Amino acid sequence: MCPLVKIEIRKGYSGEYKKAILDGVHQALVDAFKIPPSDRFQRIYELNEEDFECPPNRSGAVTLIQITIFPGRSFEAKKELYQGIIKNLGENPGIDGHDIVIILLEPPMENWGVRGGRPASEVDFQFKIDI
Repeated sequence: MCPLVKIEIRKGYSGEYKKAILDGVHQALVDAFKIPPSDRFQRIYELNEEDFECPPNRSGAVTLIQITIFPGRSFEAKKELYQGIIKNLGENPGIDGHDIVIILLEPPMENWGVRGGRPASEVDFQFKIDI
């Protein structure tokens, strides 16, 4: 089971812009967490400006990224993920790192129902989590 990614942005951006965000976050996950490239559950939520408040020192490109993952990644792997996302989204679509907030959520494996309703703690996923 791959990470579940939820991205929140303000409305008004092109499909290419949104695809660049999705691709950049996914590539950082592949690089830092060594997930299979085909494991991809990502969603973008677009909010009206009046529904998305942020500090005045942020631009209209403010981007909130919430990633729910299995526990077990090292602090080093998490730092690599954060830096990879900032780098990738800085390159394309051009979001300043100051406008990106990333949060990782790590519910216990028994709190995931996967593959026909089995607890994730009882499933062999064929990839390492403790990197």
